[in-house]
Amino acid sequence: MADGAVLSGTVFFRERIMLPDTAKVSVELVDVSLADAPAKVLGQAVASGKSPPYAYAIAYDPDAIVPGHSYAVSARITEGGQLLFISTTRNSVFGTGPDATDILVERVADALSAASDGGPYGRWLAEDIDGRGVIDNLQTTLEIAPDGQVSGMGGCNRFGGAANHDDAALSFGNLFSTEMACAPAIMDQEQKFLDALGRVASYRLDVERNKLILLDATGSEIVVLARQDS
Repeated sequence: MADGAVLSGTVFFRERIMLPDTAKVSVELVDVSLADAPAKVLGQAVASGKSPPYAYAIAYDPDAIVPGHSYAVSARITEGGQLLFISTTRNSVFGTGPDATDILVERVADALSAASDGGPYGRWLAEDIDGRGVIDNLQTTLEIAPDGQVSGMGGCNRFGGAANHDDAALSFGNLFSTEMACAPAIMDQEQKFLDALGRVASYRLDVERNKLILLDATGSEIVVLARQDS
């Protein structure tokens, strides 16, 4: 890339195994700033090496790096179209701290098992409601405790109640809410969020992106949430 720059590092896993020669180790540099939009890919590379750590070098345009945005590198290992390993934590670059360019990947089966064991529990931030996004900088949150207790912030009012969780099935009982008034746009999003929670029938976890996706009775995505730090 003319007048470009290169971000280099390694991909590794902890298992003492050898990958087949046909395995492909792929790395992406992405802009992860926008909560309500897919991550924007700024560069890609295929790592090399017979065994871990696998070295990679991603060429990118430094003019595409926007001050104040958040950037990360992610990796995956595939073989014959099958996903074998993925990175499950954020590896931040171009921030205030050191670039996290040495990427740990985990077996997909192990990562999915860990996510399944954890269920939908934790603190989540809404990124999309019924395919229409959310208002920037408005905190619409959901917290599900292991005992089924539910709490959160619709955007203006706090709410609470209980959830029923059984394997992939998930539903919310009658939720109670405070009754403060805010700007019409905020109240509109809050109502759509609460209405969507009332239609939830199941869920799935996106391990790679660390997101909780709520589904209605037809299996359609109605709410997408990102995990928040405790």
